[in-house]
Amino acid sequence: MISATEAAASRVQAFLSKRGKGIGLRLGVKTTGCSGLAYKLEFVDSSNSDDEMFESNGIKIFVDQKSLKYLDGTVLDYTKEGLQEGFKFTNPNVKDECGCGESFTV
Repeated sequence: MISATEAAASRVQAFLSKRGKGIGLRLGVKTTGCSGLAYKLEFVDSSNSDDEMFESNGIKIFVDQKSLKYLDGTVLDYTKEGLQEGFKFTNPNVKDECGCGESFTV
């Protein structure tokens, strides 16, 4: 299960509206960084055959089967802290993160 807070869902809806197309957001992982894995986000215009789809706070979140094993239980949030703003991931599978916060291990 993947979910999004109201703040994250609102931000995704605003991005999709501004973009003028799209059915949701794809959340995945890629191999990179000093800890091994990093999150990747992209807009979805059509789903893939291996996607799992989750609906949360009015948005659709698509995750491929390979990424789902690393992301199951993740909550996507959108935060503003001072001059910093962006998506934040609360992932119960993370065992360690790199010092700069760009990558993680499970």
